[in-house]
Order: sequence, then C-alpha cells, then structure tokens
Amino acid sequence: MSASIRARCLPILFASVVVASGVSACSRGGTTAETGTPALGTFGVDLTARKESVRPGDDFFHYANGTWLDTFDIPADRIRWGAFDILRDQSDERVRVLIEELAAGDHAAGSAEQKVGDYYASWMDVDAVNAAGITPLQPDLDRIAAISSAAELPAEFGRSHFIDSLSPIYQEVSIDRLDPDKYILDVGLGGLGLPDREYYLSSAERFATIREQYVAHIQQMLQFVPGVTADAAAGQAKAILDLETRIAELQWPRAELRDRVKTLNPTTVDELAAKYTGFDWGAFLEAGGMDQATTVNVSHPDVIQPLIDLTRSVPLETWKAYLTYHLVSGNASLLSAEIDDANFAFHGRILGGQPEQRDRWERGVMLVGARESLGEALGRIYVERHFPASAKEKMVDLVENLRRAYGERIQAVDWMTDATKAEALAKLEGFRPKIGYPDVWQDLSAIEIVSGDLFGNYRRVRRFFREFDGARLVRPTDRDEWFMTPQTVNAYYNPQFNEIVFPAAILQPPFFDEWADPAVNYGAIGAVIGHEMGHGFDDQGSRSDAEGVQRDWWTADDRAAFDARTAQLADQYSQYEAAPGVFVDGRFTLGENIGDLGGLEVAYRAYQISLDGQPAPVIDGLTGDQRFFLAFAQVWKSKTREEALVRQVTSDPHSPTAFRTNGVVRNMNAWYDAFDVAEGDAMYLAPEDRVSIW
Repeated sequence: MSASIRARCLPILFASVVVASGVSACSRGGTTAETGTPALGTFGVDLTARKESVRPGDDFFHYANGTWLDTFDIPADRIRWGAFDILRDQSDERVRVLIEELAAGDHAAGSAEQKVGDYYASWMDVDAVNAAGITPLQPDLDRIAAISSAAELPAEFGRSHFIDSLSPIYQEVSIDRLDPDKYILDVGLGGLGLPDREYYLSSAERFATIREQYVAHIQQMLQFVPGVTADAAAGQAKAILDLETRIAELQWPRAELRDRVKTLNPTTVDELAAKYTGFDWGAFLEAGGMDQATTVNVSHPDVIQPLIDLTRSVPLETWKAYLTYHLVSGNASLLSAEIDDANFAFHGRILGGQPEQRDRWERGVMLVGARESLGEALGRIYVERHFPASAKEKMVDLVENLRRAYGERIQAVDWMTDATKAEALAKLEGFRPKIGYPDVWQDLSAIEIVSGDLFGNYRRVRRFFREFDGARLVRPTDRDEWFMTPQTVNAYYNPQFNEIVFPAAILQPPFFDEWADPAVNYGAIGAVIGHEMGHGFDDQGSRSDAEGVQRDWWTADDRAAFDARTAQLADQYSQYEAAPGVFVDGRFTLGENIGDLGGLEVAYRAYQISLDGQPAPVIDGLTGDQRFFLAFAQVWKSKTREEALVRQVTSDPHSPTAFRTNGVVRNMNAWYDAFDVAEGDAMYLAPEDRVSIW
C-alpha cells in the first residue's frame, strides 16, 4: 500500500507456493491462456505437494502441502518462499524486461521511458555507487552535527520523511475517517529501529541476544561516518538502544495500535500546539512538507507529551547519534557495498534469517517499480503486455458472485437484528471493486531523473511524493487513485472508500486460472475476494459505514454478539505457537483472521451457488468440496525462516500461513464433511466451539 495512505490489505507477504519437483506456474512453457489447460495439475491444484500419510483432520496444511514442505529449501536470498513469491518473481522478471528495454533505448528527455531507463541504470552502476561511498549523505550528516539545542530537533524529526530517516513522532497523510472526501494529517508515535516493542522489553533470551547484536550493528554503522571513532560509536550505540527502549515503553500494545476508536482523535493544529507543549510543531510540519495542515488526527494521544519530554531529558548528543544512525541505516542501499552489506547483515540476516541479499537487479526493479516511484509508468506497459481483458471480465463476475453470497450469509445470521443487517447490506452493496489497473494513471511528469545520479534521483522521487502528499491536504480525495501498482502481487480493502482492489499480477495461478476447475478458483481467488470484502466487516472495518464514514451503525446488542464471536476466534489463534515460545497474538491478528474465515465461508457459498443445484463432478478421485479446500490450502503453502516468523508474529497483523489454513478450515462444517474429520482428530472442534461470524 502507499506509504502515506493506509488501506487494509491481504498479507501477501507470506507466500504460498505452487511448485513441485521444481516446476512452477512461470516455468511451464506457456500461460494458461496460451495452452487452454490449467497451469497446475489436471484441474488447477498441484497434488504432488500433498502428504497423504498425514490425516486431513490432524493437520490440513501439512496434508495439502507436506511433501513440498519436507523437500523444498528456501532460497538463500529469501526469508520465505511460496506462491506469492513465485508470482512476484514472475512479475519482477516481466518488469525487468520492460526496464532493460527502456534502459537500452534512446528516449526523449523527460519521457517516462527516459526516466525509468536512467533511474535503473544509475542503480546498476555499482562502481559509481561504491566510489561515492557515504559522501551523498554528507550534507545531512553536517546538518545533524550542527544541531546545537533541543529546540532544533522538531525540524529534523519532520525532515526525516524526505531523507529516509526515522523520527520518534511520525506524520503522514491519510483519508479522513469522519469525512472520506477529505485528507487529514496523522501524527503519532514512531521511532523504533527494531520491529516491535517486544524486541526491547522482553526478557526472553532470543530478544536479549538481538538487543546485543543491535548495539554492535549501530556501532558498526556509526563508524562509517567520517570522524566517529570506535570508542565514541560504542558509547553512542548503547545510548541509542536505551533511548529507543524508553520510546518502546511508551508504545501501546500492538493490538491497540489497530483500534480504530482509540486511534481516532482529531484536533486542529492550533489545539495540537496548545495541548502538547515544548515542541515546535510549526517547524516539524514545515520541515515535513505538511505546513498546509489545519486538522490533525493524533493516533496515540497519551504518548505525545512523554515523547516531547524525552527531547528535553535525553542528552542532545544521544539524539544526534540516533538521527545519524538512522540516516545511515535508512539510506544504506543507496551507498557503497560495505555500508549496504553491513546494514543487511543485521536487518536481513539477524532479524529475518536471510543468508544472502537479493540480486542487485531484483532490488533495482523493486526500487524503480515501487508505488511511490515510477511504478505506475511501468504498470501501464505491464498491463498492455500481461493482463488480458478476459481475466478482468471473469474477475468482475466472480466479485459479483461473492457479493451475492455475502449478502445471503448476512441475511442468514441469527445474531444480528434487521436494523443492523440493513446497514450491513447497504455497505456490501456499496463495495466498489477495482480490478487489474487504474482507470486514471498518476502524472509523474514532474519527477526529474538524471543519468548517473542514483542518490539524487532517489531524493527527487522521494520529494515528489512527499510534496504530492502535502498538497492533498487542501484538495478533495481522489477515489480513482490506486495504492498498489498493477504489477503488485497483493490485494487490499480501503475502508474510507469502501473499495476492494485486486491488481493484475495476483490474477494468475494458483489464485486465478481461467482454465481451472471452478472449485479451484472459488477456493483460491474467491477466498481472496471474500477476504477483502470481509475487512469491511471485521472488528475494525465494521466501524465504518457504506460511505466510508467511521460511525457506530450497530445496535448495542448486535455489537456485543459480534464481539463475543470474535473474542472466541481470537482465543483460538492465541493458542497457536509459531516458533518455540512465540505464540500468535489473537487480538492483534483478529481483523485478518476474520477476513480469512469469512472470506472462505463466503467463497464456499458462492461456489455452491455456481453449481446451480447440480452435483460437482469427481475429478482425480476428489469431490468438488475437497478440491475447493485443497485450492485454499495451496494458496497459503509456504515456508518461512524462524527469525522471520518471530518478526511477523510480533509486528505484523497477519497470522503465519499454516494457521491461516488450519485456523480457518477447522471452523467450517463443510470441511469436516469433505474430509470425514471426526472427534479424535487433532484439529477437531466440537460444533459448539466452531466460530462462524459471517
């Protein structure tokens, strides 16, 4: 999603895989549209991944994927591997071809082709990047070194967005939750270099070890700065950890960070300055390009004054060291290889368990093709080459089938009154689907890209999007805007616009295959569609109405009944152990878990509707229902390194993929019937313990 406009997205960070014996959807020698046959297996599911020695009712994730899980090794340059990663690689390869074609051509100055080609070429010029070393940062380093009082810190904090650094108080533009036709500035607590407060506060050995490694890493990064000695860097590193620990102590528990009631606290800029004193808010906003703001939402109101107090109580030299470290770390990929490698050694290898960096061309594609870069310019060409009109038409049909099924399930729930059902149905009817690509492409003509100037190019791109965000504050919202590029393998729900968005790149096997058995498409992309619809009715999305306005449209009894069901689901997920001693936080992941469960239930209902009362055929000995659930499990098939799992559980609101499979199906009666799951099976839940929300 956009760095500045928040949307709810399917966590397709946590891949599933579609490979067996080294054969993937992108290496079969032709797309499904070319061959007229499913990309996977005989009907759209790779059955060779199954481990039939595992009973479906004991561990459905391993039953569906166990042979692959037992034999596949995660590539050395990845923290996880699965279907999302395969599709991302395919998308990256396609974008690489586009970029290299443009880089090799002779294009008019200022054209999109010139910008894409020169930006990528500047990234790939490793000799020039290494020769420059840390010198591109020298003006910023000098400015930080020259700070002479705490009164100058607010401006530097505000500037952090322009220079890819870090600030203990963030500021970003979002869509106003009380008036979705307007933008608003969000202000809240930021400032942590580690993924979550638990990394600072937990006494567990794994986190204590990481803290020691973090101090060593900070010391190493500070020593790249001219004039900083090893002894000085060692002392500064310890002081930075102490400072960030004090910030972490102020941070809310992660489940509260996503609470749409607690985080909605609008005020005026004048009231902000009057309430939170001792901080130059004008300098902070101006330096961040947000001086046009008149209204601010303070997402974490009780922590702002303590943060301000830290700017006065913590020695100025510690704050300057903090700013220096995060400047170097935040820009490391644009600097010489020794700086980049040192940064990766901690953030990639230690925090993520990733042995090796991605190839430079892959990182270059991500840089140039990002949403807040030249991604839409590339997306326009990508769609022309790789997204057939027929795929969009079939997706439209699937979305409408899911909408019908969702409506039937809302009508059928026995815990909601008619008044609240009417509001829910109005919201469902108001869902706006966006499929494939934007109808209106963003104008990137003002971005200047100069041949051979990687750091300057990056900063100019960064400034363009930051100033673009600042200008939003005085204009109406743009409902045609997309917050992902077409080449992104993901999807999202935007509660303020009440829209569900599916970029072109996800509409491929194993998610969507126009030649696959219908049960497969309903179990895969149908569950994705249902998941995004479900975000409109999860514990937080359900607080906005059909127009995207955050308001309470529930009766008190209906909300209480809803909360009882969601609490039961949260309790289930909190029992899942992702890594030794590290458990899923069922409250933190609740919204995504509701989306997964409701999404699959609605997709199953839509599949039943599609059969029109006729029995589904048996294919390869599998019933339609069995194929449906296997397709769902195949979507989430993935392997993740333990370090990355720990980081995910502590900082990401999506459950690990094994639980996104098992945690969902064990609540669905149809799954029990499809695989003869009975009492005594490890995943069995008594009927009264199964959760059904939508």
